[in-house]
Amino acid sequence: MSKLSPSPTAAVLIIGDEILSGRTRDSNMNTLARFLAPLGVDLMEARVVGDRQDQIVAALNALRAAHDYVFTTGGIGPTHDDITADAVGAAFGVPVSEHPEALAILERRYAPGEFNAARRRMARVPEGGVLIANPVSGAPGFQVDNVFVMAGVPKIMEAMLDDVAPRLKTGSPVHSRSLRVTGVGEGAVADILRAAAEARPHLSFGSYPFGFSGDHKPSEIGTQLVIRGRNQPEVDAAEHDLSADLRSAGIEIAPT
Repeated sequence: MSKLSPSPTAAVLIIGDEILSGRTRDSNMNTLARFLAPLGVDLMEARVVGDRQDQIVAALNALRAAHDYVFTTGGIGPTHDDITADAVGAAFGVPVSEHPEALAILERRYAPGEFNAARRRMARVPEGGVLIANPVSGAPGFQVDNVFVMAGVPKIMEAMLDDVAPRLKTGSPVHSRSLRVTGVGEGAVADILRAAAEARPHLSFGSYPFGFSGDHKPSEIGTQLVIRGRNQPEVDAAEHDLSADLRSAGIEIAPT
């Protein structure tokens, strides 16, 4: 569970040899994190596995047991290495077959003669699966229990989220405040930040340095301090107190 509150938790399982080889840069995890945050669902874990059924099954079973929701991306296309549907079926111990509604969607999508055997593969869904609409290319994703199986193509995956959102239990959204301190690195603010975190243990405090590539002048380096929590007045109060402590130590806070 999240440090911030016992809200619903989620994990992402990114599937594809192309991610592990570096040929493709993943952006879906970031999209999912930004999608879940306003819903009050805490993204707690992300894993990347290749196109190997045993690895997908093992990762999926571990994640779905540990979290309220699991989102998979990739491996539901028409080619031989698109094995996610079979892996999900194996993880749940159910057969995989053509879903009549998915088949009808795809038949309407393609011109006569274009709906070949490879494209029919995209209509295969584990038994009991509920379709996830795909307004971009037609080929649907699907949901089995707490697992949402979606496309790897970022534009398509993001479009599928419109159909996913109403299915999720929501929690309290997380509020965040940022302070940008300049001219100092993390070491200069570590003690102040630790004291702030100890004073408010139910909030989350983080520090993220910037400006350390190349020959930067001291005024061009600094640290981003982020406060996160579900009670907005408490987050605001923490920001006020942390700002005061930094200024008392002579540390400059850049305007936002």
